[in-house]
Amino acid sequence: MKVFLSVDMEGISGIVDNTYINPDAGVNYQRGRQFMTEDANAVIEAAIEAGATEILVADSHNTMNNILWESLHPKAKLLAGSPRNYSMVHGLDASFDAALFIGYHTRQGVPGVLSHTMSGVIRNLYINGRVVGEFGFNAAYAGVYQVPVVMVSGDDLVAEEAKELIPGIATAVVKKAVSRTAAICLSREEATAELKKQTKLALSNVKQIAPFQTAVPMEMAVQFCHAGQAEMAAIVPGSRYETETGTVYYTAHDQHDLYMTMRAMLNLAAGADFF
Repeated sequence: MKVFLSVDMEGISGIVDNTYINPDAGVNYQRGRQFMTEDANAVIEAAIEAGATEILVADSHNTMNNILWESLHPKAKLLAGSPRNYSMVHGLDASFDAALFIGYHTRQGVPGVLSHTMSGVIRNLYINGRVVGEFGFNAAYAGVYQVPVVMVSGDDLVAEEAKELIPGIATAVVKKAVSRTAAICLSREEATAELKKQTKLALSNVKQIAPFQTAVPMEMAVQFCHAGQAEMAAIVPGSRYETETGTVYYTAHDQHDLYMTMRAMLNLAAGADFF
């Protein structure tokens, strides 16, 4: 069994605010890296016990150089660094039997721990008219490959978001959101036990979890926070800018086109944030 782990940071056990996730200014960042590595190891250990023979871990936060390589379980391979064409799911293809999204968070506008969607410039992101966050966007990428996303870990609200999109998905809830920067956290021991329990449950049910299905071609709609961002994103060839809603539309012919176009729009839109 071949397993793909996309590991973000905001939903990791014990992490509640930006001090844990900011590589440049976070006073708790080194602790956050340790917590992230420990969550990944708990999932890897359980996956091996459940029969996984090959595991690729994609560090999926910020510059994607957060997981402590020297402390990662020796049976897993680590994909680290950026840029990557497909960002959080780079390396995932049809050869994998399952994907697990670890340390994920809710989409922009939902009061989950450290909620956002890809970047601070996005207000809402849609695929074929359905609003998605990072979980849904990455699940759609996996779905085109027919790879099921069988588990998510994070707070209680990302668990709800995931279950709305993928019925039957296993959810390892390691904290309960109190606000965007506060949570009731399980102890390290309880969080590890929950991650292992849900990983084994998820991998025992791989055949029962359907990949997240989206029709191809896919219409992506990105609603930006202000007009300048949308105007910059609309430079992408083939896009359409709706000024009334601040939304830029693009029709992607496959998951690769979808992901790379989204990244290009974000990079362009970020350039409009100079005032």
